[in-house]
Amino acid sequence: AHFSPAAVIGGGPEFEVGASLATRKASSAVINHIAGLRQDLVGGSADLTPSTNTFMDGSASFTADHPEGRNFHFGIREHGMAAAVNGIVLHGGLRAFGATFLTFSDYMRASVRLSGLMEIPSIWVWTHDSVFLGEDGPTHQPVEHLSALRAIPGLHVYRPADATETTEAWQAAMNRTDGPAAIVLTRQGLPVLDREPGGVARGGYVLRDGTDAVVVATGSEVWVALEAASILEDKGTSLRVVSMPCVDVFLSQDTGYHLEVLGEGMPIASVEAASTWGWDRITRGGLTIGIDGYGASAPYEDLAEHYGLTPRAVADRISRWLAEEAS
Repeated sequence: AHFSPAAVIGGGPEFEVGASLATRKASSAVINHIAGLRQDLVGGSADLTPSTNTFMDGSASFTADHPEGRNFHFGIREHGMAAAVNGIVLHGGLRAFGATFLTFSDYMRASVRLSGLMEIPSIWVWTHDSVFLGEDGPTHQPVEHLSALRAIPGLHVYRPADATETTEAWQAAMNRTDGPAAIVLTRQGLPVLDREPGGVARGGYVLRDGTDAVVVATGSEVWVALEAASILEDKGTSLRVVSMPCVDVFLSQDTGYHLEVLGEGMPIASVEAASTWGWDRITRGGLTIGIDGYGASAPYEDLAEHYGLTPRAVADRISRWLAEEAS
């Protein structure tokens, strides 16, 4: 099948720097912005529309009586949803997305894999993206899922750091014509970062420069890395902070850009509230901070303390690592 390039989605909604906003809620604003510009966007959720924030306001639900409806209610059948989304995209004329919690992406995997194999631009929206969803506990807390999804050839997995990166992730997904994209979003609020637009298009970019080491982070850990860098700056250590919303897109860039972002010969650490599997492709044998076990039921602030993913804990871990490297 041939897919025409998507129209630009415009500037998108504006978000106030410093405001706290869950990326799933930012995504809702972006979805509705796109829906207002384009009549070809359709999609829905596997019985989690209020939680995934994927309803298109002002559009009807798709039913026998309302075939013009753009909101699909797939029911608790994640694999069926993903297969239907692929079918809609293969038919042509429409762009379709399917949404659920990230941990339930396991039930969709066969169809998600086929979207990569067929090189079709299906869009997958996965929310509640880490142990920080809190009290729902380990059955609902994804750990290995990001690594497993990044292993699917052709699937671009975006985990945006804030509301503005979420807008750019949707832009990338809508403009992709040769394969699927996944947008992975938080339940909890994240600060809107003060950043220049455009970095998401290359998969990773420098948010804060530094000379002693590089810390690469995704999603909800980017602000943690920035705060950790500020803590270490007060102790005389200069950290470069890199946001890497899409590892595969970054790895597809040329060597010159890799060196521009990651430096040459600088120690590299990664921070992500998920399995550390696969991060050695970026860290070159450096430090990987993450969660290589299951989650737990607790408020997300308590979980951040428990797993060592607070700014102070990350700063201390990096400081110890750099001292070990220097000894």
